[in-house]
Parts: sequence; C-alpha cells; structure tokens
Amino acid sequence: MWHFVPQAFGLDIVAETRDAWVMASGSPATKGSARPFGPIACIAFFLLVGIGCALIAAPAAPVATISISNAYPHDRNAFTQGLVFDDDVLYEGTGLYGCSTLRRVELTTGDVRQLRKLPDHLFGEGIAVLGERIIQLTWRSGIGFVYDKATFERLGEFRYLPEGWGITHDGERLIVSDGTSTLRFLDPMTFEEIGRIDVRDRDGPVARLNELEYVKGEIYANVWQTDWIVRIAPDTGEVVGWIDLTGILDPEDCAYPVDVANGIAYDEANDRLFVTGKLWPWLFEIELIPVE
Repeated sequence: MWHFVPQAFGLDIVAETRDAWVMASGSPATKGSARPFGPIACIAFFLLVGIGCALIAAPAAPVATISISNAYPHDRNAFTQGLVFDDDVLYEGTGLYGCSTLRRVELTTGDVRQLRKLPDHLFGEGIAVLGERIIQLTWRSGIGFVYDKATFERLGEFRYLPEGWGITHDGERLIVSDGTSTLRFLDPMTFEEIGRIDVRDRDGPVARLNELEYVKGEIYANVWQTDWIVRIAPDTGEVVGWIDLTGILDPEDCAYPVDVANGIAYDEANDRLFVTGKLWPWLFEIELIPVE
C-alpha cells in the first residue's frame, strides 16, 4: 500500500512493506529496448503524474515545526524509552539489555535523583504515571511492572502481547503501542484489553508508533526512526497533525553517538511540552509553529 509521509514543504512518496520502507522507483529501460510512448502509455503516464501531484498538493494533516523554549541537560547514557512529567517531577524509563532503568530526574540539571534497575535480561520500554503508581513495559518479554510512585517498590507485574513499546493514559484507560499502526486500550487495574484503534492518515496506516503521551485530548506518538511526532484522535485513530523535530540537535551534539528521537512529556499544569531522544545530551521544552 502506498503511504505518504509529510515533510515541512510537501510529501515524500514512500512504499510501505511489512518490515521496511523503500523509495518508489521504476525499472530503468535498457538501451536496446528504448522506444517511444504509445498513446495509451502517454495517457496512463500523465494520469499517474496528475494523481501524484494532487496528493502532493494536499497533505493528509497539518504540519508544525518547533521552536525551543529551553534546553535542559540529559544523561547521554540514557537510552530513553519512556518520559513523563507529573506533579513537577520528571520520570524516565530507559532501555537496552543490562542497562534498563526507571528514574526520577531533576528537570533543570538532568541529575538522577532516584533509580531502579531492571533485571539484565529485560529491555525496558515506555512508562506511565497513573495516580500513585508507575507502570513500565518491557520490549519482547511480555512482562510489565507496577511500582509505587514514591518509593519505586515493585507492587506487581502483568502480561501482555505482542510487544511493549510506548504507554500513556487518558485518565481512565492505559494506551499502549507495539511498533505497528495499532494502539490498544487496557484496563488500568486488570490490564485486560478493552479496545483498540488503527492509526491512519488519509493515505493509509501510520506504523512504527513508539513512545506515547496524552496531550490535550490527543495522543502524541514518536514515529520510530524518524524525526516526526504524529498527533492522533483517540476515538477514531485519525491523524490530526504532525510535528517535525528535524534539526533540533546541533551538529556538535552529534559528535558523540546519538540515537533516534524518543520521549514526549507534557506538563499539564503549565502547558509545557518536552521532547528528547535516546542518548541525547538535551531534553527540550518546545513550542509548536504551524506551517502555513
């Protein structure tokens, strides 16, 4: 299926397969077989060009770029998989086997004030704070954990399928991603699935949904291996907007290894939006700028 990924000044046509996205291209003609287009071929060609131009001229959803309000230090060793701002406290979940943690972090300094390490055989993923509990997913083990928010004491665990990527909540339901275009809703007490949506823009499914945050009645999701955040209507799965993080890191920030953008947190009390990435040196407070 064709899928169109928005760019700040248009759309790039991308072919989506199950495991990879490849740029669409035709097969080159050999020198000996070149011949003029016939009438039918010419008509078909111009119809295809016209369709392509129409799609390029009509983006699926509004695009916003960003301005940086503040940049706060971030642990360059933190492979960020989950990010939450709750009651003036920043919580972070990190990944990688042997390095996965749950953290309480000082926003302005990046200092880790509290830390719980996961067993070495588990790869930590997204986190959500719901009331006095913190919920953390793991990647392929099918195990999630529940902690006391104040002490990080483990209160329990739960099982789920197929994989754990991102998690957030709307106050009543947990919302989880698994790297596909599907978001699942879970009961926050039993962790049973109670609903799901398939995320789509006008051109088809939007896959590789990763870290999640619930912001002003919408679900924000990092799209894995891109600089894009997609804004999703939770009742329908419709894409209602895109946020372009391209260029948020300065070239000198990439002198040491950095990975993809991943980590969205929202300070509801003060209407502040934060983003970061895996192994990034900064956590950014950003404002959105609509692209006209």
